[in-house]
Amino acid sequence: MKRNMKQWLEELYRAPVKKPMPILSFPAVQLMGISVRELISDSDAQARGMQLVAQRVGSAASVSLMDLSVEAECFGATIRVSDDEVPTVVGTLVADEEEAEALQVPEVGAARSGLYIDAIRKATTLITDRPVFAGVIGPFSLAARLRDVSEIMMDCYDEPDMVHLLLKKATAFIIAYCKAYKDAGANGVVIAEPVAGLLSPTLSEEFSGPYVKQIVDAVQTDEFLVIYHNCGNAVLTMLDSILDTGAAAYHFGNAIEMTDVLARVPADTVVMGNIDPAGEFRNGTTDSIRQATIRLLEACGDHPNFVISSGCDIPPLSKWENVDAFFAAVQEYYNR
Repeated sequence: MKRNMKQWLEELYRAPVKKPMPILSFPAVQLMGISVRELISDSDAQARGMQLVAQRVGSAASVSLMDLSVEAECFGATIRVSDDEVPTVVGTLVADEEEAEALQVPEVGAARSGLYIDAIRKATTLITDRPVFAGVIGPFSLAARLRDVSEIMMDCYDEPDMVHLLLKKATAFIIAYCKAYKDAGANGVVIAEPVAGLLSPTLSEEFSGPYVKQIVDAVQTDEFLVIYHNCGNAVLTMLDSILDTGAAAYHFGNAIEMTDVLARVPADTVVMGNIDPAGEFRNGTTDSIRQATIRLLEACGDHPNFVISSGCDIPPLSKWENVDAFFAAVQEYYNR
């Protein structure tokens, strides 16, 4: 459903009572009685799962699967799939600069990318009361999955030209992928750039920020927003380059304190986060997640640009009673 997303974000900013916006999609497997393997292989299941989540919780938006293996698989990477966990990339696709040169940018629709686009197309017909965001990986995080995280960190110093070559190819594909999601009816994308959280500020300015900005400049409009996600612990040191990407809003993980972020971002820039997805949603209790949620809102809720969320993608087997307790705690806070 097409909508003015710039206006939506402004209304979210100005709302005295803000709906949470957790990255909540994979736990739909429990509502449907299926496995993660089945969910990632079926566009109907993904769309139905997003619908069931939207019917259960009063979130500000619906966010699709944060499956950071999809784009790497399109390039030819091998992925490991299980019944209970989010898919992961295994092995190394690019071993040297020669292989980086030979690497072909895939067409959108390759591997499972077409299935995920189809899922969003279906979800937007099922969910009409809130925006629908697709999920994509960030350019440095994709390059790291093609090359290997440890190797690419050293390559930033030893083989920077090869890193830039991979980044150019990753960025080209991500731009095309985002445009396909836009054509499918998505109202925006959450672009996850977690591996960039391992970079120093200087390296982030060279190897992540400019490429994310290329994506934002190519796809973001009043009707299609980009939300930047980084769950690394170096966010504060690289915050300037993150903000320079020009994303509409920013989403941070629980490795940092949201109060520190809010002290440094412009007051009219929406930031989201950061209840621990593993420690609270997956392994916490209804009481512990209530306390964590109230505590975070008491620290940050008076900032009009703060929207409470999970710190990252909520794991598939997270307890739904904890998810419900999170939403109840947000309501409790705003009812005071």
